[in-house]
Amino acid sequence: MNAAQELARQVGVAPACRALGVSRATYYRRARPGTGRQQPRRRTPARALRPREREAVREVLYAPHFVDRSPGEIVATLLDEKKYLCSERTMYRVLAQEGASRERRNQLRHPSYAKPELVATAPDEVWSWDITKLLGPRKWIYYYLYVILDLFSRYVVGWMVADKENASLASRLIEESCSKHLVRPEILTLHSDRGSPMTAKCTAQLLADLGITQSLSRPRVCDDNPFSEAQFKTVKYHPGFPGRFSSQPDAVDYCRSLFPWYNHEHRHAGIAMLTPADVYFGRAPMILAQRQEVLDRAYQAHPERFPRGRPRAPALPEAVYINPPQADPHEGGA
Repeated sequence: MNAAQELARQVGVAPACRALGVSRATYYRRARPGTGRQQPRRRTPARALRPREREAVREVLYAPHFVDRSPGEIVATLLDEKKYLCSERTMYRVLAQEGASRERRNQLRHPSYAKPELVATAPDEVWSWDITKLLGPRKWIYYYLYVILDLFSRYVVGWMVADKENASLASRLIEESCSKHLVRPEILTLHSDRGSPMTAKCTAQLLADLGITQSLSRPRVCDDNPFSEAQFKTVKYHPGFPGRFSSQPDAVDYCRSLFPWYNHEHRHAGIAMLTPADVYFGRAPMILAQRQEVLDRAYQAHPERFPRGRPRAPALPEAVYINPPQADPHEGGA
């Protein structure tokens, strides 16, 4: 470095560093006064967790019933159990220190397409439905999972496993789901892609008879039904998903255990980490109020751990959209 400094006085910093193979950042860093002295150790913030508290958080993160859940789900579950250990971000820090916060799934990013403009402000206003394949015991053998999802709550209102895609089967599932949940005419909109069971004449006729508005995705757009696609992803990335099923009854038995978990135990990030059943059956306000009470007690006990002030439990979205409407640029004042 001394040679670089001497040469720099004659030809300049950049040519000297280039000639000697020295990084200019290194040259300037070494040239700063005081370089080489030991930096003072950073003081631990007053609001940081104590070692015993950090170990308690670590034990919770690695507990058998939490090991496959995200920190957001864990915090919400603990709040419902009237416990508060730390924030979601602090849990991520604890995991990051042990190299356990990486993405565990192969992610596929889709381009953004225009989607139908639908809005749900309460359960049973908009349902979304789709069909996905489940692998059978051998190649080219599939079972077909039909799922109807309430858009506002993400509650699965109806499902069926069949050995084929069929408009008559889909119509029967739709009719039974509407009867089960006492859907009133002229209120519900049913959204789907443009698969053959969705666009069949008997499906359209059934929806007209039930007083249900039909909504279809744009032509030649395979990912224009985002809520159903996301729900299928949750199903297939569940730790207990077997990948293949030995028979159709085996697939049915699996779904009989999966969908009660999804509706009554799975906490969804899009609905304030509540379960779909909590939102669908109107229990959300009571649970969110209870969470706020737990956070208030935590704030009163250790206000220094909340530098932004009193923490607030996430609120339930007032509306859920498929492609929210865009404001007209030609409207408004001059």
